[in-house]
Parts: sequence; C-alpha cells; structure tokens
Amino acid sequence: MALEGLHHVTAITADAPRNVDFHVRVLGLRLVKKTVNFDAPDVYHLYYGDELGRPGSIMTYFEFPDAAPGRPGDGMVHTVQWRVASDASVDFWEARLRDHGVAASRADGALRFADPDGLAYELVAAGDLPDAPLAADAPDVPEEHRILGFHGVRAYAGRPEASAPLLEALGFTGAGSAWEVRGVARGAVLAYEPPPAARGLQGAGTVHHVAWSAADDDELVAVRQAAVAAGAHPTGLVDRQYFHSVYFREPSGVLFELASRDIGFDADEPAETLGQALKLPPQHEHLRPLLEQRLTPLPDPRAEQRA
Repeated sequence: MALEGLHHVTAITADAPRNVDFHVRVLGLRLVKKTVNFDAPDVYHLYYGDELGRPGSIMTYFEFPDAAPGRPGDGMVHTVQWRVASDASVDFWEARLRDHGVAASRADGALRFADPDGLAYELVAAGDLPDAPLAADAPDVPEEHRILGFHGVRAYAGRPEASAPLLEALGFTGAGSAWEVRGVARGAVLAYEPPPAARGLQGAGTVHHVAWSAADDDELVAVRQAAVAAGAHPTGLVDRQYFHSVYFREPSGVLFELASRDIGFDADEPAETLGQALKLPPQHEHLRPLLEQRLTPLPDPRAEQRA
C-alpha cells in the first residue's frame, strides 16, 4: 500500500467560462474533461491537467453559477501548490502572470497568486524531486517552464495532532503540521497551519476535497480498511467513471478522497480530443438535450492560441 501523492484537487467556481480561460490560456493547462457533477448534473464538473490528464496533475472545479465567495477556515484546504522546474521558471511565471493582470508575490520561496474566484495557488521550484513531470503542451509556454503537476496542499487545522494516527495509517510520514505521502513514482505534501478566527464558508474560491492516488480497486479496499482501523468512517467504493473513489473526513476536518488511477480520462474519448465534447455518465445521458441548453457555453482558449 503506497499512495502516489495527490490524484486531484476539487474546488468551486462561480463562473465556468472565466475558469476555463484562466486555467488554459493563462496557466497553460489542458481542459481534459468537460462533464457534470455526477451528484448534481445540472452543473459543470471541469478537469484540467497535463496533456493526458494523468493523476497528480488534475485540478477540477464544480461550477455553481454566481455562487457567493467562500472563505477557508478550520478544517479546509486554503492553498494548492504546483511544481515548476526551477527558480528561472518561477521568474517566468511571475512575469507571465503580471502580463495577464494577475497579482503575484513571492514568499518562502514560492510564487503566490489566486485563481479568478480567489483560491490561493503557489508555484514551487521542485526540480530536485524524482517525480516525472506532468506537463500540458501549452503552445505559448516554453517547455522548460511549464507547470509539472501538484506539489501539495496547505490546510487550516486547530488540532493537527488529532490527524496523525489516520495519516500514518494511510502511509503518510511526518509529524505535527508537516506530512508527506510518497509512492514509487510520485509524492505530495500536506501542511497544516493555525486557522483564522473566522469560521470557514464553502463557496466560490474554496476547495471542496482533495483526492489521494491509489493504484486500483484492490488498493482502494486496502487503504479503506486501514482508514477504518484508524477511526475514519469512509464510504464504499463509488464509480466516478474515470476513477473509483472512497470519501471520508480526516480528524482535522478536511474531506479526503482516495481515487484510483487505473481507468483514466480516455475511457470515453480518445486522448487527442480530450475535453472538447460534453461527456455524460450513462445515468445522465437522457438529460443531454436539457443540459446542452442549460449549461453555459465554454471558450476554447487552446484553439485560439494555436490559431
């Protein structure tokens, strides 16, 4: 049992077209799946990542149109960290973000900025790590400066020590507020920080859950059993079409998902056309005419870049 770092991170946006434009045109990620929230099919679920949508690169968003801004608080992830290859890449992104009108600042060796809904992102120079790069083929971002997948997440926790037994059962190493989970090929960090006084509010610009990468159903079952033994109350296996999942809250309050990496986003469309067409799970296919009328049309920044 060795979780391979992060599988994906899911957040909330109030404006899907703006969200697509930012992640594809500005950050150079690829929109690898355009589908709906399987539990609320009248809203988008958008997935961005590397060229093939590999686990470890996938940032996903539920769109709740005109949702009120959220506020991260105790038990919530407040920052998503991405890797780039070098300090020179951090310099490149500082200039690129400025050119696109995105405020950015350096702190503790990272470049900090926010998505259009206010979710905090950080770019971390991590070229010394052995993890294979997970990059999208962004036409206007030099290959040596492309975003290379996740580095980790930072969360607020009033009592991070309460999470230690469960994290250790899941294969994390560390203590106190600093943790890492690493498999054979990839790893990711989880950091806890003292929460603000204000209570957190789920809304636009906040993280809904973080998913850790399991190999397949057998590993999901094994890790689920370890979580139960450590006191968690996970769901059973849930079919998300592109991966299978298990969900539970860890003691600090962060919603964890375990997601398998043995299916992939090319399960219902070829890699060459990922993200171009609206894909629906079989149980919602009968809603297609209604959804295609109701869902907001999305831009295709990659096509505009290549024009």
